[in-house]
Amino acid sequence: MLPRLSCFAAATIALLLALAPARGSGDLRQSTLGQATARGHLICGVSGGHPGFALQRETGEWSGLDVDFCRAVAAAIFDDPNRSTIVALAPKERLKALQSGEVDLLARGGAWTLSRDAGQGVAYVATTFFDGQGFLTSSKRAAQSRRDLSGLSVCVQQGTPFELDLVDDRRAGEKPVEPRLFASFEEAADAYAQGRCDALTADISTLAAARSRLEAPGKHAILSELIDKEPLGPIVRQDDGQWFDIVRWTLFGMVDAEELGVASTNVDEALKSVDPRMRRLLGVEGGRIEGFGLEPDWAYRIVKHVGNYGEIFERNLGHGSPLDLDRRLNALWTEGGLMYAPPAR
Repeated sequence: MLPRLSCFAAATIALLLALAPARGSGDLRQSTLGQATARGHLICGVSGGHPGFALQRETGEWSGLDVDFCRAVAAAIFDDPNRSTIVALAPKERLKALQSGEVDLLARGGAWTLSRDAGQGVAYVATTFFDGQGFLTSSKRAAQSRRDLSGLSVCVQQGTPFELDLVDDRRAGEKPVEPRLFASFEEAADAYAQGRCDALTADISTLAAARSRLEAPGKHAILSELIDKEPLGPIVRQDDGQWFDIVRWTLFGMVDAEELGVASTNVDEALKSVDPRMRRLLGVEGGRIEGFGLEPDWAYRIVKHVGNYGEIFERNLGHGSPLDLDRRLNALWTEGGLMYAPPAR
């Protein structure tokens, strides 16, 4: 028999339980899904002013891969991608906004690293874009790799990891590149555009945006070789396993849909498929998964309203966009890339 608690002890335990935050919600009393559902919309933090990822037009409308990811999460929950409120956050504001509950998730933050993942009370969910440091140079140089830039000048922003990686990237038997340092990336990009250096270095998504602003973007190429890796993706608060799974499977659902050939243009027809993988993904078979918190057709909602991963990449970053990026590492694993998702079963 368990010992009987004194009135004081029982009252103390009751008070502690009342004051304790709900699991997975920081200082919030509900789960993140519960908060969003009660509110009636998702609040999603983005890094504004980033072409291809999160950019607000003069009309107030947002576009970009990160914005589409926010819309996909809202579609999975509410069957309505427009029930997502986009909040632009400066780099120093992002984690604080997430930790305090001001936003339900960050569509992206800094690149995924050990210290960021383990030491700040947040969890990196998955990678929506495999980025990395590369080089932009004139197409007439016919450069194919970093080796072809040996001995040439490279514009780079001073005091950044890009400068450090450029210095560290010394190859045996090669003449090192000549860094030309600038206080900001904008100054480095302007110097490159003026021909004051032979190449420009930063992460490839930033280089693609810089290339799109050049007078003749088609005369400049981003080399295929990377000298550093920078995985980018959504971030949530720790200790809310259900919300972590919802955000992660939003991406997985889009990747699985692309692999199965299910797109926004044919998803209704796919409901009639006899392929068990399609039927499970789209909620035709299998029913509601206990603990997941979403309706069985959550993936159908995402693809119907927002598209599969290939669709959102193409319209925001790919050849159908001003950034004109190849898929590279962001191609499906079946096509030599790193985009891979577990099966929805």
